[in-house]
Amino acid sequence: MSSGPANVSRETGSRVPGMLDSSSFDAETFGNTPFGHISPSETPIAAEAQRASQILHPGKVTVPKPREQRIITIANQKGGVGKTTTTVNLAAALAHQGMTVLVVDLDPQGNASTALGVAHHSGVPSSYELLIGEVKVKDAIQVSPHSERLLCVPATIDLAGAEIELVSMVAREGRLKTAIQDAATAGFDIDYVLIDCPPSLGLLTVNALVAAKEVLIPIQCEYYALEGVGQLLRNIGLVQAHLNPELHVSTVLLTMYDGRTKLADQVAEEVRNHFGDVVLKAMIPRSVKVSEAPGYGMTVLDYDPGSRGAMSYMDAGRELASRAQVTQDAS
Repeated sequence: MSSGPANVSRETGSRVPGMLDSSSFDAETFGNTPFGHISPSETPIAAEAQRASQILHPGKVTVPKPREQRIITIANQKGGVGKTTTTVNLAAALAHQGMTVLVVDLDPQGNASTALGVAHHSGVPSSYELLIGEVKVKDAIQVSPHSERLLCVPATIDLAGAEIELVSMVAREGRLKTAIQDAATAGFDIDYVLIDCPPSLGLLTVNALVAAKEVLIPIQCEYYALEGVGQLLRNIGLVQAHLNPELHVSTVLLTMYDGRTKLADQVAEEVRNHFGDVVLKAMIPRSVKVSEAPGYGMTVLDYDPGSRGAMSYMDAGRELASRAQVTQDAS
């Protein structure tokens, strides 16, 4: 094997024009070339590591603390639009940025409880016992193993029968609201309460709408995206007129966005035209990591903090908090 200079042709033995001479390589000169201007953060792996570090060590990433507790119901009776995924990941995003967040799981499937890593087997104090008055909220709240700022009232399969039991109860529509108010008196300093609803418009969802001041509607960037949203808006209007005059749709979040398709852009544009400024600029991409995370009892921010899905939810959480601050300052 030849041991000659790297800039000499093996075939002709002559110097190859334009090739750097390793013996005269000058790092300072190289730094002034276009290649020398590439920052480590501009490479995909380094950029992902940098984003992950920001989530795992969020000292410089903060969101404004709300002046009063914000209670937000995440609702859309259409299944598979990302209600539970949005609830747990927004909660995790806010908790990572210094907020104390309570997630109330009102879906009998208990998927939000699974994603937050809290126990939700039969016999565990849950949202079912909370609604029918068997336990106080302080006994039902669990702390997520992933963050001490992330709290959860889990849902068990017993919640499936709550719709029938609530029918005959006094003030059946306001039982969750009363329970959440008790959380403040029990000594929990909670900044955000996020309520995960089942894919229906029954008494569980009505309880969630009565308990909250704000509604967040996740809408997937797919065909039939707005199907059923009209009925949800009518129900919100009925609750607003008869049970909770402060209720309003404060936020719409576009989920399952796939930038490779024209359809996703068309749906996003239609949603923005329909709902206007309440639609967050941040959009949640279709992501395998987001789908995998619940299988490990985690949110995507804990499962893969450098992924596009995790960063998108961090952006959405930051925007959600900042918008409220602007509104409060204006008032």
